[in-house]
Amino acid sequence: MNVQMNLTTTPKQKPVDESNLGFGHVFSDHMLLINYTEGKGWHDARIEPYHNISLDPACQVLHYGQEIFEGLKCYRTPKGEFQLFRPQANFERFARSAERMGMAPLPVEEGLDTLLKLLSVDKEWTPHEEGTSLYIRPTMIATDAFLGVSASKTYLYYVLLSPSGAYYAEGLAPVGIYVEDSYVRAVRGGIGFAKTGGNYAASILAGVKAKKNGYAQVLWLDGVHQRYIEEVGAMNMMFVYEDKKIVTPALNGSILPGITRDSVLQLAKKMGYETEEARMDINDVAADIKAGRITEAFGTGTAAVVSPVSKLCYQGEELQIGDGGIGHITMDLYNTLTGIQFGKIEDPMGWVVKV
Repeated sequence: MNVQMNLTTTPKQKPVDESNLGFGHVFSDHMLLINYTEGKGWHDARIEPYHNISLDPACQVLHYGQEIFEGLKCYRTPKGEFQLFRPQANFERFARSAERMGMAPLPVEEGLDTLLKLLSVDKEWTPHEEGTSLYIRPTMIATDAFLGVSASKTYLYYVLLSPSGAYYAEGLAPVGIYVEDSYVRAVRGGIGFAKTGGNYAASILAGVKAKKNGYAQVLWLDGVHQRYIEEVGAMNMMFVYEDKKIVTPALNGSILPGITRDSVLQLAKKMGYETEEARMDINDVAADIKAGRITEAFGTGTAAVVSPVSKLCYQGEELQIGDGGIGHITMDLYNTLTGIQFGKIEDPMGWVVKV
């Protein structure tokens, strides 16, 4: 796809103190935009200076939430090169999300090709400090100005780049998770597997409650029985049994199929660990934590990568996992995965794409 270039003449100053970047607050000089019109397809691909978007007040995304997004990262290697981690998988999921939301899928090849063109302009916004990266946010919104519940005939696709530090302020420090047994996030047959804003909007109130009680995130249970573990607000969950077996909730249509989740499962097998995708009853998990059978727990996601979990709070009872610290399997997987992403160790899976 041909991309028109309209580059800024007044570049912004890049962050000087990369140790204090936070997550999702700073944005690069440019953004990528592509329009879609029914009957015409995707058109007018362009890279422009970062700017506000003007929308009609009747725009469908503002009323009915027809919207999807993705999240991936660009990493700076010790050699000063730049690379992406499994970007094709992100654009494949983006297409699946679009189909579920009744939107026009962006071809995977065009998504990756245009992203590489944007990065060719702004890749130097990728920070240098250990653990930092350039977070990439592809987004698609419905743009028809029409107050009727129907699929839009026009869409806007855009990509933002944000130099970022750790998703959690605690970094790799173990976090506490609150098990939500009142509200639900998604149900099978709904949109839980799609990366769309509505899933996250449904999680915000419970997240506020969890943080007021001193917990970093919410662990969601299934929407029918409110008994089976699904996922954390920004992560898939994994539990280590007896220091050797990694178990994670099986995908069932209401759980986001995380790319980091899949990567960890594949890497774990290659590293000699047992893995299992299963239906996990929260009561069984709580009993296994108390009995010491669950020795570690961690979340996986693009933003947090691998995040150790120190404890769960379930029905008012706090359950410490292991000794409350970072388990050796969690650390092993974190070091291996981030080593591949940052180009510090060889990629045995063929996942890395050079920029």
